[in-house]
Amino acid sequence: MKLKQAKTIQEIAEILNCKFVGDPNHLVTGINEIHRVEPGDLVFVDFAKYYDKALNSAATTILIDKEVDCPEGKGLLITEFPFDAYNYLTKLFSPYIPQNKMVGEETEIHPTAIIYPNVFVGHRVKIAANVIIYPGAYIADDSIIDENVVIGPNTVIGHSAFYYKQKTTGRERMHSCGGVWIQKDVEIGALSTIDKGVSAMTTIGEGTKIDNQVHVGHDTIVGKNCLFAANVGIAGCVEIKDNVILWGQVGCASNVVVEDNVVVYAQSGISKDLKANQTYFGSPAGEMREKFKEMAAVRQLVKK
Repeated sequence: MKLKQAKTIQEIAEILNCKFVGDPNHLVTGINEIHRVEPGDLVFVDFAKYYDKALNSAATTILIDKEVDCPEGKGLLITEFPFDAYNYLTKLFSPYIPQNKMVGEETEIHPTAIIYPNVFVGHRVKIAANVIIYPGAYIADDSIIDENVVIGPNTVIGHSAFYYKQKTTGRERMHSCGGVWIQKDVEIGALSTIDKGVSAMTTIGEGTKIDNQVHVGHDTIVGKNCLFAANVGIAGCVEIKDNVILWGQVGCASNVVVEDNVVVYAQSGISKDLKANQTYFGSPAGEMREKFKEMAAVRQLVKK
């Protein structure tokens, strides 16, 4: 999430009533979760084992629960509960705005778009030319729908990220202030869900085709001309590159990279990065021929 107006680290420290380390005029231009940070962003960290990752990330301001050595050119905000402070900032700069009508404020819908009855469109949505959205679909705040996109009935674009912090009182949801970007010529079937980014954009690349009842998690980036069959489930923060085919009921864990031109057979489970130009099968997914050899070897053992 980019701030409408940059803030100094001193201003952020005053908002949070916390200590800071660094130049008082050090600028914060955005707020982002660790997987999608860019220069100028603020990120939070509250576990010592993740300190180095946050401090050495592209983020230039780190909201942290302990004072540590501050990398050159960066700033620290010191607070006992970084998650709570981060959530407070995202809610402050991107508040939830209730909506009691079918089309929200600051939303742009091209006159050639076909929006069927009972489609709910949130605030600050952009719907481009020749888009078709079928009945019952939900297009949440800050979604971008490019030209020639087709969205099936009862599909949800931009529901909140599935991201919680475990506390003694239960699980607290991280406030989602990102969005979804559906690029041109994408088709999405019925009853599918594309979760918004925690603070950035979940992206479905140009020309990708998605079947019914498919789930794509927060902050995932899907490349061009991919094909996902029914019941595919993709976790958050996954990167799927171009021309990838995932057949029915494939599941993919978070923080995985699937390279170009990969094919994954039905009911496989992706638990780690997959190399380009290969076909995979099984759970955990492995190179197809090797998996078939393993299955043949097991059958021989059973026969014995």
